Amino acid sequence: MRAAAILGLGCSARDLKPFQTDNSVEWRIGMPASPDNADVILLFGGDGTVHRHLGQLVKLGLPVLVVPAGSGNDFARALGPRRVHDSLSAWRKFCGGNGDVRAIDLGVITPCEREGAAGLNLHESEIPMSRKTGETWGIPGWRAGVPAPRETYFCCVAGVGLDSEVARRANRLPRWLRGNGGYALSLAPTIFTFDPVPVKIFAPEGVDEGWALRSDGPTMLAAFANTPVYGGGMKIAPRAKMDDGLLDVCVVGAVSPMKLFSLFPTVYAGKHLSIREVEYFQAPRVRVETEQAQDIYADGEYVCQTPVDVSIERAALRVVTASR
Repeated sequence: MRAAAILGLGCSARDLKPFQTDNSVEWRIGMPASPDNADVILLFGGDGTVHRHLGQLVKLGLPVLVVPAGSGNDFARALGPRRVHDSLSAWRKFCGGNGDVRAIDLGVITPCEREGAAGLNLHESEIPMSRKTGETWGIPGWRAGVPAPRETYFCCVAGVGLDSEVARRANRLPRWLRGNGGYALSLAPTIFTFDPVPVKIFAPEGVDEGWALRSDGPTMLAAFANTPVYGGGMKIAPRAKMDDGLLDVCVVGAVSPMKLFSLFPTVYAGKHLSIREVEYFQAPRVRVETEQAQDIYADGEYVCQTPVDVSIERAALRVVTASR
């Protein structure tokens, strides 16, 4: 068997040694050039490392074992391995022919270009208006791919609003601090300085019925989830599954800073869905529009700015998981 090891930031050949006890395995370091160069990939790192390699991993189509060795390991947590020891156990079973390999969904972010009302065949009353200028802005008729956009895969959660600002601040922290509550440390001061932004979210109304407005109003954060957890274990989307072909969308409306501060501890247990200002729904894809361009982050990494199309690609990645 031929195995390729991708070593993320802070990882070295020393981290690989416990996995190299089987002399029948031929090893190489780095991303394989083609599926013919390896049979399995071991990726050592956190969510950011996974995120940066997803495009190539999808193209290769090889089974991937994620070894949690980053500052944020929510993707590994969602798959099962919480520690390196868990991944090592999964690897030994895989080498013995008893590995658990499954195909999971990935999220996809596609930048969109906002176009005018002409050609959309919308009644005047159906064209949303900007609260500030009276100009149209949230219409469900953007053209994805003008010019040809770069699609970006994500494994865990994409977000806009407070979540993006927290991720930006957390990324400035030293790596060891990011891995030990960095998201929570960045969250506390951000809550008291962040203002809600007007966000419109559209979702398919039916198979051939176009788009319907699902969320509209001042928004603290909107999260588009493929996995239940992000931000170091916060269960933002407790109903999310990685093989159902659906995004789980969690929208937190305008709330006071103190209420939002008291709300976040409930997110770690997934108990926030009953709160009045929280909206939760599922959809295979959504479109997100804001009055002013807002940053989109996914898996803790900056991706692009709104407007965007966020969707799910079914069974996009094959992963080696710990037996449940």
